[in-house]
Amino acid sequence: MDPSSLRVKFIAVWAALLLAKLWLAASLLPFGDEAFYALESRQLAWAYSDLPGMTAWLIRLGTELGGQHVLAMRAPFLLIGAAVPWLVVRIARRWGGAEAGWQAGMLALLMPLSGLTGLLALPDAPMLLAALLCLDAFAAMLRRFGAAAAVQLALGLALGAMSHYRFALVVLAGGVGLLCAARGRELLRQPGLWLALAVGAAAWLPLLAWNLGHAGAGVAFQFVDRHPWTFQWQGAWWPLVQALVVTPALFVLLLATLVHAWRRRADAAHWPLLLGLATVSVPGFFVMAFVSDSERVSFHWPLAGWLALACAAPVVLAAWPSWARRAVHGVAAAGLLLVVAWMALVAQPAGRLWLAAGPAYADNFSGWDDAASQVRRELGTMPEGSRLVADNFMLGAQLAFALDRSDVAVLPHPLNDKHGRAVQLADWGLLVPGRAAWGDAPVLLVVEDTSRPMKRRLDGYRELCLRTGGLPPPRVVNVDHGRKRFLLFRLPARAGVCSTPALAWLDSPLPDATAAGSVEISGWAVKEGVGVSRVQLTLDGRVVGEADLGQPRPDVLGFWGMAPGDDGVGFRGRVDLSGHRGGDAWLGLVVLGRDGSVEAWPAQRLRIVPQGKR
Repeated sequence: MDPSSLRVKFIAVWAALLLAKLWLAASLLPFGDEAFYALESRQLAWAYSDLPGMTAWLIRLGTELGGQHVLAMRAPFLLIGAAVPWLVVRIARRWGGAEAGWQAGMLALLMPLSGLTGLLALPDAPMLLAALLCLDAFAAMLRRFGAAAAVQLALGLALGAMSHYRFALVVLAGGVGLLCAARGRELLRQPGLWLALAVGAAAWLPLLAWNLGHAGAGVAFQFVDRHPWTFQWQGAWWPLVQALVVTPALFVLLLATLVHAWRRRADAAHWPLLLGLATVSVPGFFVMAFVSDSERVSFHWPLAGWLALACAAPVVLAAWPSWARRAVHGVAAAGLLLVVAWMALVAQPAGRLWLAAGPAYADNFSGWDDAASQVRRELGTMPEGSRLVADNFMLGAQLAFALDRSDVAVLPHPLNDKHGRAVQLADWGLLVPGRAAWGDAPVLLVVEDTSRPMKRRLDGYRELCLRTGGLPPPRVVNVDHGRKRFLLFRLPARAGVCSTPALAWLDSPLPDATAAGSVEISGWAVKEGVGVSRVQLTLDGRVVGEADLGQPRPDVLGFWGMAPGDDGVGFRGRVDLSGHRGGDAWLGLVVLGRDGSVEAWPAQRLRIVPQGKR
């Protein structure tokens, strides 16, 4: 195909995708990690417990220029993400000419992982840019060593070192690739190369200094604590996950490119370079999947390797039949559009509400604005100087961003340790043990109830009682039918009685059950130390009946380790649906405690059949 025609298509897709990313970046609520990086940007440093300083610096640049808005926070990352496909074009042009360059750039745009790079203010964008700068510099050096390529390599190495610990694996991959190429081994005799490597190594010094000053906490979390380092069968899912996120046809093409690099390892110098670095960056991560962290998002880790393969993929794609070439582009485009459509849903309140009943609900993008709005309203009715305390780092960071403040304290919480943020919070003086830290000052405590699994919540409430010296009845904020749930406590000036929040469950009907006529409701509700006085039944937020409370449920009391009381904790009731128009409805509970508390419990979807259509 004519390179000029390919260029026009590439620019058109690039521009359209950039416009879509701009709209999404302005609409999506902050991702949990983004909010914490924004908190870091308020206290600029060379390094933090979770990352080097680059991400925080970029966020600070954006908010200084554009104000406290998600688009301003993400703007520098959007610009970096927009540059990534152009670097792919540049590298591919070196290896295969102008036509191959534009084809590789198109593949980079259509691959959802790379096409959406920079949408969020995350370290992956500068780290990916750094990896491609280094690859481009090596590609130039393999032809002829020059000062410009050495300077670019030094810049890429420094940028990567200031972006993420994980860039060390990119450095390893590049080193292996260089050693695999005969011309690469010859480059080791060039003093300029070693000078560039020295600059790149020096960029790790701030991270090294931070770890030396904190007993190696950052290194320990990134490379030891977060990984099981024991065999886990979940790693076998890695190829399937990668096939989905890269898109299946493109996944096959890139693996075929890796095989092609093996076959041509004795040919042009870029093939053994590509073989070495891509083997570490792709199959290497597959091997690591069997022993590394599987609880947090990690599907994006091999992206630099996939993009390196995309730079050479046009050579392989050219030998495929036309229908296969169309399938690669068509399936990748469909995958990209699907992800954009999902994010468009997540960006809108109505979309999040619609997703709330299913597994596609984006917990990390949801509820923060509602929580901040209620907190702002509550603080407006409290005395001046009242303290704001969150129960975990993510909620604290989200409130800090939404309310534009740097003094949101955070209690010890399993999430703080799980995500390696406890040490940093302690460094800032934001990690507080509880009442001992705030004394008699008025306190608004905000708890993200759904951050703990159901089976751990009562233990969490008991811990809160100990830390606060007593909990009053909470104000409940249910978001998206309770898929996200927050509890607001106006703590008294002095310790008092602890009223733990209620716990409840619907045994029948099951979620998404089909119902008509009169539906029997059963379940249980407990409120430790206080007791439950009534349980109301709701449909779409409207009270439609009251359950008969008092059914013996020794199994429930035994599970929670609660002493039996005078009344049972089980309940039964009925809801008459005979006049309902049919369709989806949300069945919920309101638990009324003997202390006067009124707590709405998360609702579950019920599919109602209109009368006569059973």
